[in-house]
Amino acid sequence: ISFLSRCMSHTSTSPFLSYDKSDMKTVLFFLLTLSLVAIHIITKYVHYFSQNNVIIFLIWTHKNLHEPMYIFIAALLINSVLYSMIIYPKLLSDVLSEKQMISYPLCLFQGLSYYTSVGSEFLLLAAMAYDRYVSICKPLQYPVIMNRITIYVCLILAWLIPAFEALMLGVLYSNVKLCSFTLTGIFCNNSVHKLQCVPSVAISIYGVVMLINIALLPLLFILFSYIKILKISYQRCREVRKKAVKTCLPHLLVLIHFSCFISFDIIIVRLETDLSKTLRLILTFELILFHPLLNPIIYGLKMNEISKYLKILLCVVK
Repeated sequence: ISFLSRCMSHTSTSPFLSYDKSDMKTVLFFLLTLSLVAIHIITKYVHYFSQNNVIIFLIWTHKNLHEPMYIFIAALLINSVLYSMIIYPKLLSDVLSEKQMISYPLCLFQGLSYYTSVGSEFLLLAAMAYDRYVSICKPLQYPVIMNRITIYVCLILAWLIPAFEALMLGVLYSNVKLCSFTLTGIFCNNSVHKLQCVPSVAISIYGVVMLINIALLPLLFILFSYIKILKISYQRCREVRKKAVKTCLPHLLVLIHFSCFISFDIIIVRLETDLSKTLRLILTFELILFHPLLNPIIYGLKMNEISKYLKILLCVVK
């Protein structure tokens, strides 16, 4: 309650934050050159939901897919759905509204939920990397190590750790004094940091710690796991190497794509580098429009078992 009351205290002098109008005009121009704004966003939103939910449904209903790897894929797709729900409804509302405004508490909630989802994605990818490492490098011990308890612990920690750290960051942000009320982005992310009268040292330090905990350490763990997998698989037979490539390639594609654009969001936006507004918006749209679409495409087409059941489902529908 005290956290919410402190957030609401900001709204007594300036009830709402507004987006940079030039940013929103650029957004409108960018989208209008492709298609009608509302139809474009609604279509993408429905597309993400349908694609992710179909694969989640397949994993849920087919017992052959009740393995750790597919459970983690389902969790990753659920996280993608939450990721799009955090951004899309407000973005659609802003595009259709004459004035683009958001209250400070809601802006904090959106930003912290966004980074919770980002952190969960990295931790889920780390859990998937560990699962692949045990499967390929320690196949005889796999059923013992990757049991139900291990899976549940990984899933719970993947969502709870980022949520807890984001909550602590929210407490710090609730105490800052704002001197600017215009956001430079099209949704609430690191751009909120620029609204402070005096940059908070505590927030900056905690932000770095949070970045290390939910992004950098999982990323290093993932890279270490895949290096070990490649090293061991190339010492064994061709069949093992083939299995390693088939199961690890989709995870690496998602990791590389996601890491590149999150690096843009965290580093470039926070450090206020001299990047053209158009390029910044294009990269932002790549992050929020196409990344949620990438997961179901990669896991639906590249994973043989999921692809097989997906084809069966499509044949039944036809």
